[in-house]
Amino acid sequence: MSDAQIPAGTPATTPKVTQSPLTASTPTGVEPPSRGRVAMNEILGGSIMISFLSIVLAMIVGALLIAITDPEVQSTAGYFFSRPGDLLSAVWQSVSGAYSSLFQGSIYNFRRPGFADGIKPLTQTLTFATPLIIAGLGIGLGFRAGMFNIGGRGQMLIAIGIAGWIGFSFDLPYGIHMIVAIVGGMIGGALWGGIVGLLKARTGAHEVITTIMLNYIAFYLISYLLRTPGALQAPGSNNPKSPAMKDTAIFPKILGDQYALNLGFIFAIIATIIVWWILARSSLGYKFRAVGENPSAARVAGINVKSIFVWVMIISGALVGLAGVSQILGTVTTGFSSGIDAGIGFDAITVALLGRSRPWGIFWAGILFGALKAGGFSMQAAEGIPIDIVLVVQSMIVLFIAAPPLVRAVFRLPTPGVYKKIAPKMKVEGI
Repeated sequence: MSDAQIPAGTPATTPKVTQSPLTASTPTGVEPPSRGRVAMNEILGGSIMISFLSIVLAMIVGALLIAITDPEVQSTAGYFFSRPGDLLSAVWQSVSGAYSSLFQGSIYNFRRPGFADGIKPLTQTLTFATPLIIAGLGIGLGFRAGMFNIGGRGQMLIAIGIAGWIGFSFDLPYGIHMIVAIVGGMIGGALWGGIVGLLKARTGAHEVITTIMLNYIAFYLISYLLRTPGALQAPGSNNPKSPAMKDTAIFPKILGDQYALNLGFIFAIIATIIVWWILARSSLGYKFRAVGENPSAARVAGINVKSIFVWVMIISGALVGLAGVSQILGTVTTGFSSGIDAGIGFDAITVALLGRSRPWGIFWAGILFGALKAGGFSMQAAEGIPIDIVLVVQSMIVLFIAAPPLVRAVFRLPTPGVYKKIAPKMKVEGI
């Protein structure tokens, strides 16, 4: 329109609304979202909510598997269209009975007389959780520094071999004997983990390959020593098993002999606090996180990346070694075989993933997996549910955690960080 065609009284200049190309689809003049809405978006789409809902989805999948494998459900499904109520009742009885047994086997058993007996399942859960928490802290610490430590099994076995040998071979005063065994086991785990860090720093060898190989080396080394008289094999025995630990080296029960919970759980709490302090408050933890985020940028900033690789694996191996020590001096004190690690080194990877490699997240994730282990045996005994169902639930938790977009799609959760990026762009000029 030319100037001659502009009606009289029209202002010479008209306010102009501009918008960023990133938000071209945003309606002109829309107010930025409130702080409350931004905060709610971050909470609903954040990692904590994703972890919680991953557990919920895994329990739902577990319920479906329990129902499908139940003979009564299979029987009533044959005449579903004539009597659908029978199938629904059978499904409810199967799933509710299984999860009720899971609760009573891991938290509190209402069928036992008195609170003291009823709370025993919780102490069993914490006992199972202890090595998972400590080993998970070691694995998670490696994750934060960009090191994928899957050598927990080897580090545990070496620590168990050293701590167990000290535990049954030496005659030391009570307390000192236990401390020497703990320190010996942690040093063994630290050295086994340090080999990985040193190979990474000096040769660039990938830690996944080296940890897998060291797992096999540790397993066959301990197996050989357990078959060798005068090494780890019990005197006068042909079985590949060590002698029992001496009483002076065994962890005391913190709630009395009637409960399984031992001093190892206190070590798990202390280890969680120490790892939190290292990552959140120390300069070493800052270097770990910097290297984990971007090794090249950390190197430019003056951080000795090769040194960090070595140190993070030493500390990680020491923590995993402490988990092994808690097994041999706290849980299995009557002697050990080459299978004493019980898959804890690999389960700790799952715990670290569920806890998002955060110390307190790992702590609660370890307790959850301890509850699944303790309750799984109760499900199998009381309801005849295969223990493999619990393993499936654990695997599904990892699957859903590894796929946050899937969880957000199922529950229609917002994507975190969207408003933080859009709000600064939503500006109206001249109005």
